[in-house]
Amino acid sequence: MSNSLLSQQRDFRSLFDQLDGVALWTATEPGTFDYISDGFEGIWGIPPEEVKDDVSRLLDTIHPDDRDRVRANIEGSDQGVRDRSYEGRVVQPDGTIRWVLTRQVLIRDSEGEVSEVVGITTDITEQKRREEELEMLNRIVRHDIRNDLAIILGWAEVLEDHVDDDGREYFDKITTSGEHVVELTEIARDYAETVVANEQHAIEPTPICAVLETELSLREEAFPDAEFVVSESLPDVEVAANSMLSSVFRNLLNNAVQHNDEDTPVVEVSCELRDEDVVVRIADNGPGIPDGQKEEVFGKGEKRLDSPGTGIGLYLVHTLVNQYGGDVWIEDNDPTGTVFVVELPRAT
Repeated sequence: MSNSLLSQQRDFRSLFDQLDGVALWTATEPGTFDYISDGFEGIWGIPPEEVKDDVSRLLDTIHPDDRDRVRANIEGSDQGVRDRSYEGRVVQPDGTIRWVLTRQVLIRDSEGEVSEVVGITTDITEQKRREEELEMLNRIVRHDIRNDLAIILGWAEVLEDHVDDDGREYFDKITTSGEHVVELTEIARDYAETVVANEQHAIEPTPICAVLETELSLREEAFPDAEFVVSESLPDVEVAANSMLSSVFRNLLNNAVQHNDEDTPVVEVSCELRDEDVVVRIADNGPGIPDGQKEEVFGKGEKRLDSPGTGIGLYLVHTLVNQYGGDVWIEDNDPTGTVFVVELPRAT
């Protein structure tokens, strides 16, 4: 190896020695390590020297439930089948358990044989804790709260025939608030799965017509006082998206009604088929959005004007559409109101 390459290698390793929660290691022979960065001790709780020439010492630190899988990855590294990425738990000498993600990259020589394995191990303990907390919160929101609200709304429906005119206003407020909370549990579920958990759902051909028709039908039931109009027949075409596309249109259609100050909110949906994409326009006859707020409403935590909502619905829309490789923006409606424009690439 030339002096220049040796110098670059030293600089590269020195960089990793300064990182917390990350360990770099290399191996040219099964069962031993040629190099282990200083970050190893912070993750495993033992100095690199203890495992450099004795892989079994390293395996002893792996959680018993993960040990066989980790051993198979280490021992199979020289076979050159593929690069590997796997998670596992490390038990430090004091009993502390850390979650780690290890990525192995196989370096091949001119003859295609594996000459070296380079691994990067990252401490993902905090990420795992967040995922567990998120799953617990998601379960509470989706099941406990939602089920209790369904019971409340069910009893309210039974009670409706017994409410006199003086109490009608308050009854309607109670049922409307309950239905709104149910809607928020749906947004929270989608937000948790797509944004907080940072899950990238597989992009696949998705029939946009079926998704729009389903969401329009559901919104008509949810908002009987609103008028939903489809300007032309919806195209029978697939776009690059996934099952979360329904959340995009649900949030936009809800938004068009809930922030509308007209006695009869009117929501008009149109769909334009182009060579490489599909453009959906959802227009309302509400108060509109000032130019200075047209981009801000898509920001995390932003609320439209005096919105009583959580401010994550439109952020979720923006995040999902971006994941699909599309775009979403706002235009003014004529004579009043707002048009949300969603541009989605056609499936190939």
